[in-house]
Amino acid sequence: MSYSQAISSLSMHLAAAMALLVLASSSYSTTTSLSNVEVAALLRWKASLQKQSQSLLPSWDVGSNQSYCNWAGIACDNTSSIAYIVLDSVGLAGTLSSFSFSSFPYLIRFDLYNNSFYGSIPARIGNLSRLHYIDFSSNYFIGKVPSELGSLQNLQFLYLYDNNLSGSIPQELGMLTLVWDLQLAMNNLTGPIPTSISNLTNLVRLVLQENHLSGSIPTLIGNLTNLTNLCLFINQLSGPIPHSFGNLNSLTELLLFNNKLSGPIPSELANLTHLQVFSINNNKLTGRLPQNLCLDGSLRNLGASNNNLTGNIPKSLRNCNSLVRVRLENNQLEGNLQEEFGVLPSLDYIDLSYNRFRGKLSKKWGQSRNLTRLMISNNQLTGNIPPDLAAATKLQFLDLSSNHLVGEIPKNLRELGLLFHLNLSNNKLSGNIRVEILGSLSSLQNLDLAANNLTGSIPREISNCESLQNLNLGENRLTGGIPFEIEKLQFLQNLDLGDNNLMGEIPSQLGKMPRLEKLNLSHNMLSGSIPSSLGDHPTSLTSIDISYNKLKGPLPNTKAFAPYESYRGNDGLCGNQTGLIPCSSPKERNKVDKSGTKTKLVILVVIPLVGTLFLLLVVVGIFQILSKRVQILSKRVVLKADNEIQVVHNENLFEIWSYDGKIVYENIIEATEDFNEKYCIGRGGCGTVYKAKLSSGLVVAVKKTHPSQDGNLVDLKSFRSEIHALTETRHRNIIKLYGFCSNSRRSFLVYEFLEGDSLENKLKSEEEALRFDWGKRMNAIKGIASGLCYMHHECSHSIIHRDISSKNILFNSECVAHISDFGTARLLNLHSTNWTSFVGTFGYAAPELAYTMEVNAKLDVYSFGILTLEVLMGKHPCDLISSISSSCPSSFSSLPSTFHGILLKDVLDNRLPPPEDQVEEEIVVTTKLALACVNTNPHLRPSMRQVYVELSKQRSSSESSFHTITLGQLLDINYV
Repeated sequence: MSYSQAISSLSMHLAAAMALLVLASSSYSTTTSLSNVEVAALLRWKASLQKQSQSLLPSWDVGSNQSYCNWAGIACDNTSSIAYIVLDSVGLAGTLSSFSFSSFPYLIRFDLYNNSFYGSIPARIGNLSRLHYIDFSSNYFIGKVPSELGSLQNLQFLYLYDNNLSGSIPQELGMLTLVWDLQLAMNNLTGPIPTSISNLTNLVRLVLQENHLSGSIPTLIGNLTNLTNLCLFINQLSGPIPHSFGNLNSLTELLLFNNKLSGPIPSELANLTHLQVFSINNNKLTGRLPQNLCLDGSLRNLGASNNNLTGNIPKSLRNCNSLVRVRLENNQLEGNLQEEFGVLPSLDYIDLSYNRFRGKLSKKWGQSRNLTRLMISNNQLTGNIPPDLAAATKLQFLDLSSNHLVGEIPKNLRELGLLFHLNLSNNKLSGNIRVEILGSLSSLQNLDLAANNLTGSIPREISNCESLQNLNLGENRLTGGIPFEIEKLQFLQNLDLGDNNLMGEIPSQLGKMPRLEKLNLSHNMLSGSIPSSLGDHPTSLTSIDISYNKLKGPLPNTKAFAPYESYRGNDGLCGNQTGLIPCSSPKERNKVDKSGTKTKLVILVVIPLVGTLFLLLVVVGIFQILSKRVQILSKRVVLKADNEIQVVHNENLFEIWSYDGKIVYENIIEATEDFNEKYCIGRGGCGTVYKAKLSSGLVVAVKKTHPSQDGNLVDLKSFRSEIHALTETRHRNIIKLYGFCSNSRRSFLVYEFLEGDSLENKLKSEEEALRFDWGKRMNAIKGIASGLCYMHHECSHSIIHRDISSKNILFNSECVAHISDFGTARLLNLHSTNWTSFVGTFGYAAPELAYTMEVNAKLDVYSFGILTLEVLMGKHPCDLISSISSSCPSSFSSLPSTFHGILLKDVLDNRLPPPEDQVEEEIVVTTKLALACVNTNPHLRPSMRQVYVELSKQRSSSESSFHTITLGQLLDINYV
């Protein structure tokens, strides 16, 4: 025992001794029979608590004139023995190691809910033989669930949820035969659900969600016929749903989502006629849904998305008046949708997308007057869009895309004044774009009518949709010109009018729209010159496609036009870019015109003579070619059979888009003096970065990759495909990759050079951090979200970055954030065994990478959440939870318990002054999104599209008190 520990222990014993002396000499009368031992035990425990916690219990003082039965959180029975210790939500911090459980033989209730207690739960808790109620939830307890709890034969309530408990659930809990509420959720419990749970025949609620439980669900749970709530979601449970669940006919909530359950849904579940919430989302279940889900009309939430369910929707749902939320997307359900649902007056949200439903769209959806979201995309619906749908005036999100709908868009949709998302793309709709609709939907943010048979012109009334962010009218038969009124859409970010029959000139106003990032006007009949304004907007437009039109004149020299594919198919264009002829001066054009007459005369004489000679040469050439064909083919076969890999290995690769690759290669070697150290500006795990100024004056960043063991390109085709995908990624928040140079000696990637610093260095430097104010930080977060949203959802093939971290976020001179370092250097050794399968940066990598190497967009979402918290806090968020775990990447496994009682304002970067006005509200929303992104279950993380849409909304000043908001209040998990 150390000196400080000895002093602490001595102080505690002195406090207890003093308490006994004061009690013995107390002048006030008392009728209680509470023993001095019990009082001393309380005071000794108080003395062991952290200093600030002791002050929270001022009444715990035997020197006062207050009876100890009236101390805060203490209550006695009729014999003056302590029966209740209720200290919930009072801000205490400490352990139970000094709590003398044996000193409280008459204790009935022990409640420490929502404090900051830590350490393990002592086995001595088994001495409290009369306990009826234990609530240690929402603290920081670690270690195992004590098996000694099984000896508490009178226990009826056991709440240990929202802690950091680990290990397996002890079988001894099956001895608590009087328990009717058992909650161990939101911990780190592992192993199977013990079969002894089936002994708890009085159990009404069994709550074990958000752990790491595995194995199958015990069949014997079906014996717990009093159960009303069974919550096993977000675990790793596998195998089938037990048939015995059909015995649980008192169940009102059955939540099994986000597990690994498989097999058919037992038909016996048809007996569960009282269910209010039934969720089996994100499993591998097959078969049909239970037929009696809403037999008694009480079902509110139904979730069965992301399974392999088949068959029709249960008939009991047809007129289920209680239904509020339905999620059945991503299955193989079928049937005539017009007949499957009747009028659902309480319905708020329904998603039936990605199934096999047929039939017409029911008119009855309009009678669901509380409906806010209706999604039936990617099915086989036919017929017209019923005008009656407009009666659902609360509708905000309507997605009927990718069906076989025909006819015109009903003008009645103008009555949906709250609509912000309308997607009718990829159908067979015809007629004009309704002026009436565009004139009324001022809240519309996303309008997608692409891939239909729409005709007529683009209405000027489009300018009334002043909130539009994304407008897609591509792949239709629209005619006329592009209305200049479109410039009034000041929030527009993406505009796609490609694949139509639009004519006239490109309005110069398009280049003046402040937020426009992506513009597609390809495959039309646009004429005239390209407005200079499209080349004068370096901070907004990052992607422009004007290919296959009738445009002429000079092509603006801007990065947005860098790929040849973006302007090809316009014979009249000129410039210094790839595939174009240089623009001639006016004097040279006059000379060409004057010589035209002479040229025509020469042509009339020379062409017949040349033609005759050409025919003669063709005949001779054919004979020569045929004579050598066999020899050539045989040589090719030998090369193909014997030397194919060698040819690929020895091929030199020089591909720099918009430049001559070999010249660029030589320029880079010269500019860096063969990669001299003085040009080095950074180092990473895959290579070294150099700054190079080419002879053309262009400054680039060159990432020279570390050589592999064999020095060869194994999969040239795959490598080129990936490089092409990245070079075609054009977004203001994504660094531009010009291309690559690679041969047997050197391999390097060529990026645009950004003169700003990295996010990592900005946050490390005190001076830079002060300049990086809240406004710039919010813009940086939005920019990164915008870039990731583009990569995940808007590229022709989704791009997953896999290494979003502060060192890979770079800034230009205007402090615009750019996502960089796509790790393409790893592709140079795509199949090499000298690389580990892990890709990413520790501290930012999603926790599921510990047990799976599946690459999906949710990996980037998690990293974005960590990065956002880092920007807000000014440092990596690992420090926020260092008291719980020393391992940063896994620290977020217990977010709810970690954040109780922590004020948001206390974790923000204190180097900056506190935020003000609407920035406060932005920070609140941004923090909430970041916490959702770092959910340990990838299925519960939002998509980057959802994140970006939320961040892009206009915010007013915060209505709530910013200074009282806790991180716990910002946690919001949607369980169905």
